[in-house]
Amino acid sequence: MTEHVKIEISDGVMTLTLQRPEKKNALTGAMYNAMSAALGQAEANASVRVVLFQGDGDSFTAGNDLADFASQARGESTVDSPAHHFIETISKVGKPLVAAVQGNAVGVGTTMLLHCDLVYLADNARLITPFVNLALVPEAASSWLLPLRIGHARAYAMFALGEPMDAAGALASGLANAVVPAADLRKKAHDAAIALTRRPAGSLSLTKRLMREHQRIAAQIAAEGEVFKERLATPEAREAFAAFAERRPPDFSRLSA
Repeated sequence: MTEHVKIEISDGVMTLTLQRPEKKNALTGAMYNAMSAALGQAEANASVRVVLFQGDGDSFTAGNDLADFASQARGESTVDSPAHHFIETISKVGKPLVAAVQGNAVGVGTTMLLHCDLVYLADNARLITPFVNLALVPEAASSWLLPLRIGHARAYAMFALGEPMDAAGALASGLANAVVPAADLRKKAHDAAIALTRRPAGSLSLTKRLMREHQRIAAQIAAEGEVFKERLATPEAREAFAAFAERRPPDFSRLSA
């Protein structure tokens, strides 16, 4: 057990459970670091065959804790971003990744799913990527992977307008493997993870490698990361985070691009 991230290994499955339900599982630097470390351990541990992500409460995750973003926007944080390190880490994992998603999956809660191999959604799931609303840009190579998966028009609406995608839409768009009642979600995802543990690990790893353009993904993550960092220092971002803290609509009308 690490702060707000429960790590369990059983029957070849490492389960990472986000446990900050009172904050909708908003991700802190410590939580990102815990998940990155766990993924590294999973890769090095031959007894771990599959990693399963899930979240307690009524949301998978509200995405990055905005207090961390606001701190970076004010120039108060100079350390390398734990979020960016997690994104780099999850994009390189060779073992199968499974996700069980209920309620809202915001920001990285959606983009990390593009790096998972099997995604199961509760019927109340909503995928939300409000990067532009926060005066930021997409991350986790999602500016390339999401249009590749669902087409430019739908991806742009999710990014630029912050339009949520419901579970049925995500299934129809190829972002999920199945939609199930919330009460059945964890069993469905766990059963799939167990099924993967019974497949030859070498074949699974090589199949995943052949299916993913790792160099292209790494390059996109790096390019997005540079722009994202720059955006955090802009007046637009400061206005977005100030508005969030003050519980008011942001006003970008007097700010230049």
